[in-house]
Amino acid sequence: MDTKEHTGSPCSCTTGPQVQSCGCSAATPSATEIRTATSTITLANRFDHFLARWGWKRETAHKVTHGLYRLGNPTADSPVFASANYSLSFDALRSALAGIDAWILVLDTKGINVWCAAGKGTFGTEELVRSIQVTGLESVVSHRKIIVPQLGAPGISWPEVLRKSKFLVEFGPVRACDLPEYLKTHTATPAMRRVEFPVTDRFVLAPVEFVHSALPMVIVAVALWFLVGPVAALAAVSAVLAGTVLFPVLLPCIPTQDFSTKGLILGGVVAIPFAVAFGTNPSLPVWANALAALTPLLIIPAVVSYAALNFTGCTTFTSRTGVKKEIFRYVTAMVVMAVAGSLAGIALGVSRLIGVI
Repeated sequence: MDTKEHTGSPCSCTTGPQVQSCGCSAATPSATEIRTATSTITLANRFDHFLARWGWKRETAHKVTHGLYRLGNPTADSPVFASANYSLSFDALRSALAGIDAWILVLDTKGINVWCAAGKGTFGTEELVRSIQVTGLESVVSHRKIIVPQLGAPGISWPEVLRKSKFLVEFGPVRACDLPEYLKTHTATPAMRRVEFPVTDRFVLAPVEFVHSALPMVIVAVALWFLVGPVAALAAVSAVLAGTVLFPVLLPCIPTQDFSTKGLILGGVVAIPFAVAFGTNPSLPVWANALAALTPLLIIPAVVSYAALNFTGCTTFTSRTGVKKEIFRYVTAMVVMAVAGSLAGIALGVSRLIGVI
């Protein structure tokens, strides 16, 4: 997708020896093609961001065409910035560079943001070198320096880029909004290097996490409403909301290091009111009340813990090896808890059907 079609910004590409008119083709740009971008974030851009946050066609619909873009009226001496072809990454960069003439080299990260793409290898050394070569960047600028986001560092080996392309990689600040200040000295302050994950950033990720679980949640809640009652349906909804919305908000406040155990703790707290509601029925025998209380105490923490483990992919708090350790350490326990809780609930239902309780 190019700027004209998908960012909603005015496109002033013309046909010439180094610039071609913007089209709608997603084909790999030729070495002579340079697109034009502006720093304006339009209503269409913001709607695209909204859809991306809610997971709408996340893998396919939020891309810009990879290649070389001119921002403002850059010259051969203007700075070059690398970005991902995820529309939110590209838009964050171009809007932060308002009033600055620059070149933007958009790598083909398959529509994934810089940080995640660096971990996956698509925002990596080979793709950066390939993009430099295929766009003919060396013939566009007189210098040999390219500014890369700090969060892209895990995927970039600057010695290899220098050896293969003759371009020196300069790692810029974490946040694009710090670039205007950074460009004054090309030196990042400690604050510019610090990776933060405040509650606003965590909360903005909640919708896409919730969307993945929304349909199963509705199906289970409806089934429980008719089979057990409204309180059981509310328990199912509470488990999903706790794992996908409440957990991101409370993440740093929950003790323990592992996300899975954080989820178990939060899930246990959420389960307590339902355990009390189900386990204090005076018309049931003690063993039935015990099973009724045990059911949410086993299932809800398992569900919240699984959602918490899934959230590791959205944070800068974890590493790939750490996540793998959590998966091997806790997923089996989550499955055992969920199965045991389900069997306890089934046993209660069967006992009621055959008249035991």
